[in-house]
Amino acid sequence: MGTHTITVEPSAAHVRVVRDGRVLAESRRPLLLRETGCPDRYYLPPEDVRTELLEPSASSTHCPFKGDASYWSLPGAPDLVWAYLEPKEEVAAIKGHFCFYDTELAG
Repeated sequence: MGTHTITVEPSAAHVRVVRDGRVLAESRRPLLLRETGCPDRYYLPPEDVRTELLEPSASSTHCPFKGDASYWSLPGAPDLVWAYLEPKEEVAAIKGHFCFYDTELAG
C-alpha cells in the first residue's frame, strides 16, 4: 500500500469550462489539486465562476482527506460542480473554490 498524498498549488494554467456553448467559468489563477489515485483537478476561485447559473444540489459527499463537498447543478447536468466550503486543514486553500468534472485548458 502506498501512502496517500494531496498537494494543492497555485497554477498559471488558463482553465475554461464550457457547456452547451456557454462559458461557465474561466480562470487564469486556478489551484491545482493532485491526489493519489485521482485525476488532477483544477479548483477555480468563485470570482471566476458564473455562480448565478448554478443551482444548489441536495447532494453531498464525504472525503476522508478533503472533507464534505457541496454540489451544484445545471439544467440537464446534475451535480456538475462541487466545492468544499469547510475543507480539512491540509487542503484549506481550496475553501470555497469550485471544481468541475469537465475542465479544458485554453490556449
